[in-house]
Amino acid sequence: MVHEVVVVGGGIGGLTVAALLAARGVDVCLLEREPRVGGCASSFDKFGYSFEQGDGLYSLWQPNEIHDQVFSELPVDSPEVHLLEPAYVVRLPDQSEIALTRNTEQFEESLRAVFPECVDGAVAFYRKLTPLSQALRRSLQRTPDFFSVSKSRRAFSLVSEGRMGAEILTAARQTTLAQLSGVSSRFRRFVDVQLQSLIQGSSAQVAHLHAALALSAPHEGMFAIRGGAQALGNTLADSIKRSGGKIRLDTPALRLSYDSAGVASGVDLLSGETVTASKAIVSNLTLWDTYGKLVGLNRTPNKIRKHLQGLRGWGAYLLYLAMDDDAATSLPSSHVMALTDWQDGQDYDPENNQLLFAAAPSWDPRGPEGKRAVTVHAFTDVDAWFTFHKDETELEEKDQGMLESYWNRLHAAMPELGDNIEVIDTATPRSFYDLTRRKLGMVGGVTPTPESVWSKHPAHETSFSNLFVVSDTTCTGGISGLTRSALALANKLTHT
Repeated sequence: MVHEVVVVGGGIGGLTVAALLAARGVDVCLLEREPRVGGCASSFDKFGYSFEQGDGLYSLWQPNEIHDQVFSELPVDSPEVHLLEPAYVVRLPDQSEIALTRNTEQFEESLRAVFPECVDGAVAFYRKLTPLSQALRRSLQRTPDFFSVSKSRRAFSLVSEGRMGAEILTAARQTTLAQLSGVSSRFRRFVDVQLQSLIQGSSAQVAHLHAALALSAPHEGMFAIRGGAQALGNTLADSIKRSGGKIRLDTPALRLSYDSAGVASGVDLLSGETVTASKAIVSNLTLWDTYGKLVGLNRTPNKIRKHLQGLRGWGAYLLYLAMDDDAATSLPSSHVMALTDWQDGQDYDPENNQLLFAAAPSWDPRGPEGKRAVTVHAFTDVDAWFTFHKDETELEEKDQGMLESYWNRLHAAMPELGDNIEVIDTATPRSFYDLTRRKLGMVGGVTPTPESVWSKHPAHETSFSNLFVVSDTTCTGGISGLTRSALALANKLTHT
């Protein structure tokens, strides 16, 4: 079977680039190893509940923003979204809390009440974020691949931003911590728990430019999708089919196929079939798996091997919970980021000190009558889940121990839940590996540090001229970042 473009992986990035290409008249075929699309964004369904595996917080869904741009090209309507107001609440170890709302006056009043020891510094920090993030959003709208274009194109793109163009370049070189010298350690932890939840790193690690986008998102507007990210994936899949593209489910890819000159020519399937790509192959796998599985280590340049060895991501431990509808009325928000320990004088450690509580909204409960689906997210080091174990019993015991620990921490942080919530299931890095075959079950991408802000070449390019990557390991910003990356790649492949 021959197609112009073959996409390996049916996550949101792969689906988006395939939908755009198909809508533009390209003969595209998407290969997905699972019986449904979605990848890490797919829902987990059990006992009448449909649980999101992501945080359920979606940005850039307003008119003229990235999702509107993409769906304006597609033959389907975008999924139904609703504004979350507030987007989420941060609850601190002393039970004080701050609602992340679009109401600037209300938000600043909360900062003054919760951080009296550094009022001026806390308010000033957020006031500086707004013009920086707005200028960066405009630049990304003009140039979707802004982070990986040449210095000359970047400079040209920033000309219209005037002084803020220089601010963008400065913010890319600094960590967020460099902007927090005039605030208390309590306020720094308030920033840390948000950055870790939204873009996988603390203020000491994350480039301030990426932090500006993430921390300003709730003030610009964050949304919930009816049916969650799975609904987005299903809609994109429908678009591919309506545009004449092909989706093959239950179709595991084994490796790339090569012609006699060593040029990638298609994809060998586990079944023994080869799907040929006359124009391009797009990997929606992680960088680790693109090279380790598709390309093959013997064909991976040494420089890339070394880069991959140093590339790390977090694992996720999830609790899938059922909550009584009545209990939701006592919550400050459907989404609560809970910091459970200040960690005074220590480097920020998310593994044992934070939780993200994400409940389905009242208008889309995703559960039986009178119930809501809830996903609680915690970070975990993946290595401990893949080191030698005598048998599965050891892993089950580890899972049970973590469940008990996080369950106790959840109730300590959110005592209002009481006995109105129960455990349905859990997910570990092993679960995500089994589902997606991502290396060590690492999910959520990699930490966007100052060293990684600017790519020396387009982020979607690889060591092969006709192999491209669209993945959360090559871009940041969650689903909106993946969508932007997919648009940039579709533009390249169709010379738009």
